[in-house]
Amino acid sequence: MNRVSVDTAGRPPSVDSLARELALRHSLPHALLVDFARRAIAESGADDVKQFADRLATEFGQSLLREVINATGVLLHTNLGRAPVEMQVSGRASNLELNMQTGERGSRQETVGKLLSLLCGAESALVVNNNAAAVLLVVAALANSRDVVVSRGESVEIGGNFRIPEVTEQSGARLIDVGTTNRTRLRDYKKAIDKRGNDIALILKVHPSNYRVSGFVEDTPVRELAELPVPVAVDIGSGLIDNTCPWLDARPPSWLSNEPAARQTISDGAALVMFSGDKLFGGPQCGVIVGRKDLVEACASHPLARALRPGSTTMLALQSLCLAYLNKTATKEIPFWKMAAISVEDLRARAQAIVAATKNHEVCQVDSLPGAGSAPGATIKSFGVVVRGDHLRELRSNSTPIIARVKDGRTFLDLRTVQPEDDEIVVRALNNLRV
Repeated sequence: MNRVSVDTAGRPPSVDSLARELALRHSLPHALLVDFARRAIAESGADDVKQFADRLATEFGQSLLREVINATGVLLHTNLGRAPVEMQVSGRASNLELNMQTGERGSRQETVGKLLSLLCGAESALVVNNNAAAVLLVVAALANSRDVVVSRGESVEIGGNFRIPEVTEQSGARLIDVGTTNRTRLRDYKKAIDKRGNDIALILKVHPSNYRVSGFVEDTPVRELAELPVPVAVDIGSGLIDNTCPWLDARPPSWLSNEPAARQTISDGAALVMFSGDKLFGGPQCGVIVGRKDLVEACASHPLARALRPGSTTMLALQSLCLAYLNKTATKEIPFWKMAAISVEDLRARAQAIVAATKNHEVCQVDSLPGAGSAPGATIKSFGVVVRGDHLRELRSNSTPIIARVKDGRTFLDLRTVQPEDDEIVVRALNNLRV
């Protein structure tokens, strides 16, 4: 028979007394503790009302957003917010929509748009709240009630149930599939244009991002599509700005060799390019549209643009990001490129130092992943620490949670995704493990 805790008189504790008792162990708002107390008292299946209330408060406290140490080796871990962003804000207001020359209302897009245009070699740029929004806005603004041509091999679904056919439908455009799943040639696009004429407003080319098709495959490059009498909009997905990576001291890493880049896609003749801000670009969550000025302006003037616009925090972070690229200080100022550029030798030395300061652990070579659908199939050589047994829960319970991974009954901590200044936290956590 189910029981709840009662006092000596046979009564359950009062909501107020139980909430006050919870406050001794949990630094949560009183209103939340009262809610947990009420739920615990009302829960007939609880063997001990105080333990049940304490569990509710503990679980909620652990669910609060907080900083964690990413030791998974996935540089852009979607569950951990993708690209980490360093934010330095004073709490003051910003001139988000104030023209500092005239003192009148300005545009939140103008300055950051100029920086993005310069980085990508484009005429104009527009920022929205994510890349799905960028694709939706482009198709809605340029092809409502008209046709959009997409290769069958690119009519894809990516994370979060984002499907190109459904986005097209929501935009008010009509999707025209061409080619086959594995092969789409230039003549397939030409045939659709010849058949439907002025009904076709746009050719949409979509990078599959989180998977690869190999074998008997063929697609049509942007430079060939750009010869057709229809604007070409390209969703490159992960947001590599320039495949020459001029912000790096060394040559571009091999794991980026097959990743499309915004500058080169514009140079190949794309009218518009869309990409994510929180992937290989290394910034906050947002979507970026760059390309022809008239088409970008058409997107900016569409009613959806206001609903999809980002706030000041995103725009400030993007501005800092663009300036770091232009100043060629990305590997010093952008956390993603710090992780990507650190040498294997440095990682091995850090792993050796951690093992020397702990017990029963070993240095191991591991393969990091770009993550978040970027450079699918690519790996990056790395080093880390391996511990016998599954210690994921213990590491997550650390005062600064550490997120690692388990394989074959062992726990791996990949140091490529751990900031060097957090190595001491890792050492203390490892020394506290019950191995």
